[in-house]
Amino acid sequence: MGKRTRSQRRGSSPKNRVNSHRFPAFNKLPRKTDEVATIIDLIHSPAHTAPLAKLKFEDGTIGHFAAPEGTSVGQNIAFGENVTLRPGNVTTLDRIPEGTPVCNVELRPGDGGKFAKSGGNSAILETRMEDTVRVRLPSGKLKELHSKCRATIGILGGHGRTDKPLMKAGAAHHRAKARGKLYPTVSGVAMNPVDHPHGGGNHQAVHGPNSVSRNSPPGMKVGNIAPSRTGRGRRKE
Repeated sequence: MGKRTRSQRRGSSPKNRVNSHRFPAFNKLPRKTDEVATIIDLIHSPAHTAPLAKLKFEDGTIGHFAAPEGTSVGQNIAFGENVTLRPGNVTTLDRIPEGTPVCNVELRPGDGGKFAKSGGNSAILETRMEDTVRVRLPSGKLKELHSKCRATIGILGGHGRTDKPLMKAGAAHHRAKARGKLYPTVSGVAMNPVDHPHGGGNHQAVHGPNSVSRNSPPGMKVGNIAPSRTGRGRRKE
């Protein structure tokens, strides 16, 4: 009997739990309105590509959110509809002028932010309508959102993190290990036949059809799964 494939091992129960101290905070907008918080610390979290700001509200509660560029320890962050347009303040999209860069944009009002959350990213508020706002996401796609969705004003911190090359496989190894990612990813044709259906042979090739049925058993479900077509296709005449 062969070994389980990579996808089968991923579907099993985890061997161990992630240490909670490695991920000290979550990047979500606190559910606060008409309040002011103070940044008491800037946190580096291995789970995020942008620095996190630790907030202390007037009632003593602690919250976290991704810090935009220009924010610093001791700065006051305002939450609500009537806030000044300065980096770090959180308000609804209907209160933000067109052309303003925003980050941590909510998909639904109150969900804590879903878009433009990676380091250095930002979305641009394009047009405002009656109940919806059109936002250009970092991918370039236009998205219509509810006008009461909140967003953080400014460009998210951590810009330029991808400019430095990894250079070594060891750097990629440590980056993946910090987040529990699998590295390196070995192709199936490079494995032995006991490890993968595409393994084995005198040279690296699939050695047969690469398409499998949608109803294939788990150990055989690799390659092109139930493809509508394969290859480059033919030009219609």
